[in-house]
Amino acid sequence: MSTTAHPARLSTASNNFETDFKARLHWSAETDAGIEQRVADILRDVQQRGDAAVLDYTARFDGLQTTAMTELELTQTELKVAFDGLPAVQRVALQAAAARVRSYHEAQRKASGESWSYRDEDGTLLGQKVTPLDRVGIYVPGGKAAYPSSVLMNAIPAHVAGVAEIIMVVPTPKGEKNMLVLAAAYVAGVTRAFTVGGAQAVAALAYGTETIPKVDKITGPGNAYVAAAKRRVFGTVGIDMIAGPSEILVLADGSTPPDWVAMDLFSQAEHDELAQSILLCPDAAYIDQVQASINRLLPEMPRREIIAKSLTDRGALILTRRMEEACDISNRIAPEHLEVSSRDPHRWEPLLKHAGAIFLGAYTSESLGDYCAGPNHVLPTSGTARFSSPLGVYDFQKRSSLIEVSEAGAQTLGQIASTLAHGEGLQAHARAAEMRLKF
Repeated sequence: MSTTAHPARLSTASNNFETDFKARLHWSAETDAGIEQRVADILRDVQQRGDAAVLDYTARFDGLQTTAMTELELTQTELKVAFDGLPAVQRVALQAAAARVRSYHEAQRKASGESWSYRDEDGTLLGQKVTPLDRVGIYVPGGKAAYPSSVLMNAIPAHVAGVAEIIMVVPTPKGEKNMLVLAAAYVAGVTRAFTVGGAQAVAALAYGTETIPKVDKITGPGNAYVAAAKRRVFGTVGIDMIAGPSEILVLADGSTPPDWVAMDLFSQAEHDELAQSILLCPDAAYIDQVQASINRLLPEMPRREIIAKSLTDRGALILTRRMEEACDISNRIAPEHLEVSSRDPHRWEPLLKHAGAIFLGAYTSESLGDYCAGPNHVLPTSGTARFSSPLGVYDFQKRSSLIEVSEAGAQTLGQIASTLAHGEGLQAHARAAEMRLKF
């Protein structure tokens, strides 16, 4: 396979830029019809047969043969043993990352997650009551790669929000358990954990089985089967989002060492052949330097084939007329990760409206946000940052409106409601308000 990468070279000054730009951005989120049908069958089967179906699919897809669901549940003791068995440097790193993620989400909860109320002059109370979800499920990928960071990013904000039960599911193909994932579950405060994955795990969380409890919301990334299952169970439970391939956009003024930028582009490209890495820069000579860095550094990368295909098929190095134009294009893309790699990133940040996370300055590599900076790494993809937000404490809370109308308030509000209800032809609504009026 190729160990060279050739991202598309585009220029906003070209007459063909719009056509080439749109072609490079295009990615279809539509699920294969065959996957949709298989997922529908799995969901139906788990809903009907519960544990028995989960055991069958776990044996079929993960090669994990067992006749008892108890063998698929990880005990708290097993999670702690996994943590205690890690090398000291990993234990320290895991705890440090968890502390930063927890600190950030505690600040988030204080800023926007508190109940509030006030009273009108007539004594009517209006407000909002914020309460946590009772039980959530977090899906942690466990196939080609293991992601302990995903455990932290999903479980910790749920814990901070006050969720009473956090149920983790993670596939363990052939029974191979990743100790760092189990240790992360211990550090993050996961309540129960099961070695189950795929659409069957999503179905078990959504509908409940004899062993796996039904949850209120499912969060966490997965493959096409997991994404299709989450889409189908939405409404029965809440979900965080339907994630597409990972993305990074680097907005550069040419002041950052080109090797740094090349490696930042690699950091997303190594996830998946469909991942997208884009550089926007007004300096043509600097773009040449970044391409040279790509050529020199790529052969050193263990996942070079994946990186090469991702950059060649979906990557782009785009020459802009000026940094302001680069900011405009960035807003059109609305990337998952946006690095502002410039001498004065705060000059450009006010111009940037749409991104999952914005990384300011040359020293702020996206990878720090993935693991330990503190903000959540579960981010909107495929342009959905135009209307979506990162996973946070607010995703594990719900809001109830508080209304307490005083006797005096009912005299004013009752007349308004009566008039509007009659206008809508809803006489019972009107009468209910009128009965409280003092004529």
